[in-house]
Order: sequence, then structure tokens, then C-alpha cells
Amino acid sequence: MSDGSARRVRLDDPVDAAIVREISLDARATLAHLSEKVGLSVSAVQSRLRRLEARGIVRGYRPVLDAEALGRPLAAFVEITPLDPAQPDNAPELIAHLTAIEACHSVAGDAAYMLFVRVPTPRDLETLIRDIRAAAQVNTRTTIVLQTFFEARPIEPADFPA
Repeated sequence: MSDGSARRVRLDDPVDAAIVREISLDARATLAHLSEKVGLSVSAVQSRLRRLEARGIVRGYRPVLDAEALGRPLAAFVEITPLDPAQPDNAPELIAHLTAIEACHSVAGDAAYMLFVRVPTPRDLETLIRDIRAAAQVNTRTTIVLQTFFEARPIEPADFPA
């Protein structure tokens, strides 16, 4: 999550970039695997990884889950726009309790925010949209995802491309 600041943390060198690249591909990669890939000792890789974590470049590790297997096969993008443009811009806080919302992005364009949601059924999507409208006093525009070809791709460090 970004705090909106222009602060940019940079990687120190291509070795840090290689470590980031490897854990982006496999967050469960062992230190031994990373050591082999980047050509440093396990202890050196561990030290660099801890430094990357402390600097906020590596913010966490999480599994990639199968939404369909977990009972949430219906994905959609929901654009939200305030009913009254003069109202406070606090929609993210007002809808944060709705756990079917997987992501909330501030966007340029007609909408103020773009949400990515996952629900079990079309009826659940209808209920969620109603809940979003009521909680944040917004208009919505929804696009249902038919098929996802890729998502959660590894992030390639810009400073040190592979």
C-alpha cells in the first residue's frame, strides 16, 4: 500500500534485484536456493533479505490462493463515484469492512476508486454492490470478469532489469 508520497526506495545493486526477482517468483524459496541463484553465501543472502524487509521493499509473504476452490469464483471490478463530489473523500475507510473487496485503488478518470471483488454468486455480487452504495454513498459501475489469463505476476525491479 502506498501512502501517496513520492518517496522511492531503491535497490542497492543487481544482487538485491536478483533476490527480489527470485522471491517474487517463489516467496517460499529457501535461503539455500536464493544463495545458489545469486552467488552469495546463505548468511549473506539472509542479511540482504532482512535489510530488504527492514527498508520496506519486501513487505510480506503470502500464498497464491485458488478463489474458485475457496468458494469465490465470481470476480468483478467495481468503479465507485461519489453521489456528491463535495462529500469527504473517505470511501476506502467506509468500505474497508466489506471483506469481499480484495483491492481498492484510487484512479484517474470518471470514477474515484476501482475495486476488485470476489464473491460466490451473482446474488452475492448484487448484495455487495448494494452494501458498497449504502456504506459510502456512491454510484457504482460493475464489470464482471469472465476469465483471468494472468494476475499477481512477479514485479521486475526497474533499476536492474534481468
